[in-house]
Amino acid sequence: MAKKIVVIPGDGIGEEITNAAVLVLKKISDKFQLDLTFESHAAGGTAYDLYGTPLPEKTILAAKAADAVLFGAVGGAVWDNVDPALRPEKAILGLRKSLGLYANLRPIKVMDCLVEYSPLKKEIVSGIDIMIVRELIGGIYFGDKCESEMKDGFERAWDLENYSVPEVERIVKLAMETAQKRNNKVTSVDKANVLATSRLWRRTATKVAASYPDVKLQDMYVDNCAMQLAIHPTEFDVIVTGNLFGDILSDEAAVLGGSIGLMPSASIGECTSLYEPIHGSAPDIAGRGIANPIGTILSAAMLLRHSFAAEAAALAIEKAVEKALLDGYRTMDLYRDGFKKANTEEMTQAIFDRI
Repeated sequence: MAKKIVVIPGDGIGEEITNAAVLVLKKISDKFQLDLTFESHAAGGTAYDLYGTPLPEKTILAAKAADAVLFGAVGGAVWDNVDPALRPEKAILGLRKSLGLYANLRPIKVMDCLVEYSPLKKEIVSGIDIMIVRELIGGIYFGDKCESEMKDGFERAWDLENYSVPEVERIVKLAMETAQKRNNKVTSVDKANVLATSRLWRRTATKVAASYPDVKLQDMYVDNCAMQLAIHPTEFDVIVTGNLFGDILSDEAAVLGGSIGLMPSASIGECTSLYEPIHGSAPDIAGRGIANPIGTILSAAMLLRHSFAAEAAALAIEKAVEKALLDGYRTMDLYRDGFKKANTEEMTQAIFDRI
């Protein structure tokens, strides 16, 4: 039975990198007889220019009807002055809400052949293997907000964060189950010494953890976690945290490998899940054919693993990526003397040829 993947390129380099991933997926589909089909839809600034909205209803409906969604990136300075409610970034927030994508999974690994690209010393980053589990549709990003109001003679703005027990239970359970497949350790990150939502988070995480006696739960303040990621990153297995903290920590952790262009992510829902690289739309290099497609190609591997339970196919992509890097292929963000300089197409072909 055919499996439909809705591809949403978005803005900037989005079309280039999603095209690369689709090319790889088509070869994987043939090799493993997966019968994958692809359908493209607009979102972000591109959709705003075409339809007056960053997330057209037909894109939402197509995503809901799909077996999985492959997403590029949205945003760009050209839309900076658009009404905040119609900014390109509203597309990904709207998709998360519409699809019920409550959890974001971001694997942070540093391949041996890329250790030298890390801003940290080799002995600190060697062996990093972290899964960050971020709550995705609650917290301050989805709370009530006021862009501007006058109070006591001054202009003010505010954002409201709230979490419910069921929201925290759901994400912590996923983190615990993820840890059971790894090294049985979960670090729950909060700011319970200051924030009421964090105190509820910590109480709830402790209660959930009691049902997973084989998993060790560690509570950690977010500021300490940010520091430990820089000095003892190999101490972490699974990190679970809220939307805002997870957004910041996962981007910090992503640079441990030397380039944010390498990192994939999965946004998990009850039905359709969405897969995207963690980097942005990079409008400064859009159309130049030099974007690093690896983060998107590895996101495609996560798609195969989590949405289609095609572990062998996912591993085939991951091994092909590693082989291409071991053979010296480097896009501009990674290039150094002595390696093979590759544009987007050449890096994609190098991976394609090694599947």
